[in-house]
Amino acid sequence: MTEETKTPTPEVSPTAKKEKPPALEDKPFTEFIQQDYLPAVTKALASNGINDLYVSFAEQPLPIGDSSEKCWQVTGIWNKGDRQFNIYFPEASINGLKAFSYTNNRGKPSAVESFLIDERKVNLDSLIFGLTQRLNAQKWLARN
Repeated sequence: MTEETKTPTPEVSPTAKKEKPPALEDKPFTEFIQQDYLPAVTKALASNGINDLYVSFAEQPLPIGDSSEKCWQVTGIWNKGDRQFNIYFPEASINGLKAFSYTNNRGKPSAVESFLIDERKVNLDSLIFGLTQRLNAQKWLARN
């Protein structure tokens, strides 16, 4: 008589859950903006008829008054440079304070106004929606 040897199989706990991958928004701020937000802005605005968009991300002084205070800014320029928007991130966080301004015909920026202040937790979709909604209010998107 021979004795069979069994290889023990690891027991899987019925309560064990698969770990979710981290959300895009949990990435470090600059990494999220560069890798996820800027491409999403370009795609969203292209789907709204803006095909000559140049979008950038840099820490620079606010474009109003004589402020030398720097903050992170996403800038979008199109229509041969005649239209521009800026989204400001003074706290270097998508869940912190955010502001918006726009410029038409290479003029001075509009007043800097609050941006997405009612959102509890901001994600990529809400950032894109807020931007397209704001540009749509300016009648800057296609077929508007």
